[in-house]
Formats: sequence, C-alpha cells, structure tokens
Amino acid sequence: MIFDLSNTTEFPDPRYGHPTGFYAVGGEITPERLAKAYPLGIFPYYAYKTERIIWWAPQRRFVIKPDDIHISHSMRNLMNRKQYRCTINRDFAGVLAGCACIDGRIEEDNAWLGPELIDTWMRLHDMGLAKSVEVWEGDDLVGGLYGFVSGGCFLGDSMFSEAPSASKLALIHLARHMKAQGGHFIDCQLKTKHLESMGAEYISYDEFLKCTLDGKKIAWEEI
Repeated sequence: MIFDLSNTTEFPDPRYGHPTGFYAVGGEITPERLAKAYPLGIFPYYAYKTERIIWWAPQRRFVIKPDDIHISHSMRNLMNRKQYRCTINRDFAGVLAGCACIDGRIEEDNAWLGPELIDTWMRLHDMGLAKSVEVWEGDDLVGGLYGFVSGGCFLGDSMFSEAPSASKLALIHLARHMKAQGGHFIDCQLKTKHLESMGAEYISYDEFLKCTLDGKKIAWEEI
C-alpha cells in the first residue's frame, strides 16, 4: 500500500507500506513531521524541482553497528598520517551545504536536498535533533555527514567528500564516538556497495524500532 499524507499529520504503520519501501506521497516537510518520521524509519526522498513529496520506509534496514565497522589497511594508513581531523557538530550548516551542492548537485533536475528541506534540517539542528560529523584539512571543510538522532541511534541522511575517503573518515569517527557512548547503530537508509564495504548489514524493522525508540541518550557535545 502507498499512503497519501496530504490530509493528515500522522504516519500509518510502515509495515503496511509497499514492499519496495515506497511508503507515501504528499504532506509537508516540516521539522515536526520529520521528528515523527525518522524514528519510525520514514524519510523523504524525491526530486524537489519536479515531483510531489515522496516518502520511503524500507522494512529491511541497512545499518552499521559501531563494533562492526570495517577499517581497511589503506584507511588505517590515511588516519595514521593525520592529514585530516574530524569533529562532531562543529559546522552543521557547512556539512548540509556540502551535501546539497557538491559537484553542482543542487542544480540538477533530480536534486532532492532543496531549499525547503535544507531549512527544515537547520531547524531540526537548532532543536538538538540533528547532528553532523565534519572532516577538515587544515581550516577547510572537505567532507562530512549529517543525520537525525533518536534513542541510541544516528539516522544518517547524506554525506559528501571533497577529498579522497573523507566520507569514510566521517563514518569511522562517528562509529567510534557511538561505541564509546554505547550507541546502537548508524542507519544508512539504503544499501550501497560503499557502505557494505564498511561493514553495514541488514536488520529487521522491529529491531530498528526497538533501538530508535528506546529513549537512550547519547552525548553529542562538540569535540
């Protein structure tokens, strides 16, 4: 089933959504709505210039558990060179802009991270519900990722790299931080070979909800 959210602010049970993960259409993109959606595994993904709002809710969740992240030999060598440094929540706006605009992405017809969604994510960050990981080369922001935090989980939304392996460095830094805090997993939304190579695996939707709704608190102070 594909739901129509045009006349409701509630989200029907994603278990009744379409098997492909295509969950719903319509509604509005607001901080309040995304704050309800992400802990339930629901997220908007659509070409903002040409399409009606489309929501997705895959029932098999592709996640990275902090203990299981894979760090290749080449990545260890890169980290040991200390060419880059990583921070948490130091420049959320910069990471958001990087994800939206890298390689002219925002000008493309199928761009999904448009002005309305960028504004909504900034407001979620102001509410303490969205966090970022930054990768720096000197004073230059060269990569990072951002997402929604719920329970002991980081629900990733997007990442970018302007330097080789910068997004991998951000994921590793995030996983190590979550391990130290006793976090459950980083939600990757959809399977990619890049994320699979870093140790991501599928979990059930019920396990996903058990973790995102468990009320656990993780410290996200700037580091």
